[in-house]
Amino acid sequence: MVKIFIDPGHGGNDPGAVGNGLQEKNLTLQISTKIRDILVNEYNNVYVNMSRTGDQTLSLKQRTDAANAWGADFLLSVHINAGGGTGYEDYVYPNVGAPTTTYQRAIHEEVLKQVDFRDRGMKQANFHMLRESRMPAVLTENGFIDNATDASKLKDSTFISRIARGHALGIARAFGLTRK
Repeated sequence: MVKIFIDPGHGGNDPGAVGNGLQEKNLTLQISTKIRDILVNEYNNVYVNMSRTGDQTLSLKQRTDAANAWGADFLLSVHINAGGGTGYEDYVYPNVGAPTTTYQRAIHEEVLKQVDFRDRGMKQANFHMLRESRMPAVLTENGFIDNATDASKLKDSTFISRIARGHALGIARAFGLTRK
């Protein structure tokens, strides 16, 4: 049995990045909920828990404490970028090595197969979600909310579903999950 903890970034009084009529907290919850549903409904031997299932305010510590207390095998933190770029990128903690980097590569490749985002690469960063989790963790940045082209894609429910499908396929590949 594989235990996957999904963290939809931001929420409640923290909207995250905003732009083009969108709020990061809403998009991350949509994507994360779809990832959960795909994993639970289409794969065997997988449990999924989420840091939030609605518009709640949670600290970063509350998020990693929940994943650690649950004993998750993997933590996925879903985000939308801002700052004038375009495309998809993901992060692991610096110099963490395998299996985390193996999981990162699987998710990275599967997301990019599903969506037509520019590949911004597999990166490393000292983010709380990656540093304070006791299990392998990957943080994804799914397009730029302040880029009109990326934002128009993020407004499309079919595109959101494809982002989620890419994450789910990557997790399934990384953990050798079998289809129901």
